[in-house]
Amino acid sequence: MLAPANRRDFLRRVAAAGAAVGLCDLSPLAGLPPVSAAELQPLPGVVPLHPDIEPLVRLLEDTPRERLLEEVAARVRGGLAYRDVLAALLLAGVRNVQPRPSVGFKFHAVLVVPSVHLAATASPETERWLPLFWALDYFKDSQARDVREGNWTMPLVDEAAVPNPDKAVAAFRAAMDNWDESAADAAVAGLARTTPAKEVFELFYRYGARDFRSIGHKAIYVAGAERTLDVIGWQHAEPVLRSLAYALLMHEGDNPGQRDAEADRPWRQHPALLQRLAAKGDGGKLDGGATRELLAVLRRESYSASAAQVVALLNRGVAAQSVWDALFCGAGELLLRQPGIVALHAVTTTNAIHYACQASGDRETRALLLLQNAAFLPLFREAMRGRGQVREASVDALEPAGSAVTGAEGAADVLAAVTRNRQEAVGKTLAYFEAGGDAETLLNAARHAMVRAGDNAHAFKFGAAVLEDFAALSPAWRGRFLAACMMQLNGSGERDSSTVGRTRAALG
Repeated sequence: MLAPANRRDFLRRVAAAGAAVGLCDLSPLAGLPPVSAAELQPLPGVVPLHPDIEPLVRLLEDTPRERLLEEVAARVRGGLAYRDVLAALLLAGVRNVQPRPSVGFKFHAVLVVPSVHLAATASPETERWLPLFWALDYFKDSQARDVREGNWTMPLVDEAAVPNPDKAVAAFRAAMDNWDESAADAAVAGLARTTPAKEVFELFYRYGARDFRSIGHKAIYVAGAERTLDVIGWQHAEPVLRSLAYALLMHEGDNPGQRDAEADRPWRQHPALLQRLAAKGDGGKLDGGATRELLAVLRRESYSASAAQVVALLNRGVAAQSVWDALFCGAGELLLRQPGIVALHAVTTTNAIHYACQASGDRETRALLLLQNAAFLPLFREAMRGRGQVREASVDALEPAGSAVTGAEGAADVLAAVTRNRQEAVGKTLAYFEAGGDAETLLNAARHAMVRAGDNAHAFKFGAAVLEDFAALSPAWRGRFLAACMMQLNGSGERDSSTVGRTRAALG
């Protein structure tokens, strides 16, 4: 197979030769507007993208919101590939939407991209474009908000500051440790050009989880960036990694490396805890009692106590899986105590850190991430207190309720209850599983409701995380986790999002 650059040169030569002998009158293309040479050139002062994707990104950037879905749909009908639309969506976001003042809010146009892809991947073929077209429309909303807030655009790289390949890793670490945005930007550009993808993300796993700013969005962005680059290709990595490094350096006040902010304290306690950890391996035995012990600590104690309890359990020979069971269910339990934005992000952050932990090839990194997730959940719990009542609830004490109907009828009954009464849906979910209901049937019903009715970034981020995490739990805990998450998932009685009808009409 030809290398990409050689292949493009080859095709240009073939096209030129064909034109010379009159072979380039391709009648199926005769009705399409021509693409000028100027459209393929970088814009002055604008970060250049891979030449194969630049025209499509500009289409997303320049087309008015009220026409974008129809314009993209016309190109899809003409053969535009799903992967290219996904790539253009991510790149338009990182080039036009600033991850400030927080890695959230309008920046969800970027953060939601991997979630809509996960939703599309798991959907029937007839529904796979719906999440992506929703995200295209959402990008235009975020782009407009960014314009109102100052019209940020990613600047060009300071090429003179990009380190030599043999110094890029050290330069990146130093810049991130010092919270130095300009140095990190140059260093990460060097990494993108010279360092294998897996080595790059091994660095990012730690920096994405090192502080509790933006309620977990930093870790979420790390996991999402790697997931999406795996699909669209490393040729698009540089602007994505520059945006990611910039996002991870978001902070309040003075340089966090020179002060003792609460957001940074959990990560700083972990090296001492690691010294107490007898083994950083992945052995041990499943222990439901240990899962309940950790849940009790997460429910009441501090972040220090929670991380220390993880070390104690691992030293006792408990499997890391039983610790993750507690972390997943502990995050879900927060939804029972106070449904809303904070508890939702406890779930999506746990999903992201678990992804990084599974993807990392470094034992110490995996141990640090496990401890940090345990420390984060009490911080989420305390963050909820400023948002109203935090109820008493225990995910391990939930009881089934309602008729034990299984199959498609039972799944439909659960999702209808989500719209009608979420507490009722919690009990019905447990009853469904206790009666032997098929998990995939219920998950597919929840996925369909999300794709059809999801009308905000959190619906897709949360739904995709829950449906993925279900399989990561031990079977004994899956039903309880999903039951708790019914407090936030979409129900079947919700109306279709505004983009569903437009997308179906545009795609014909």
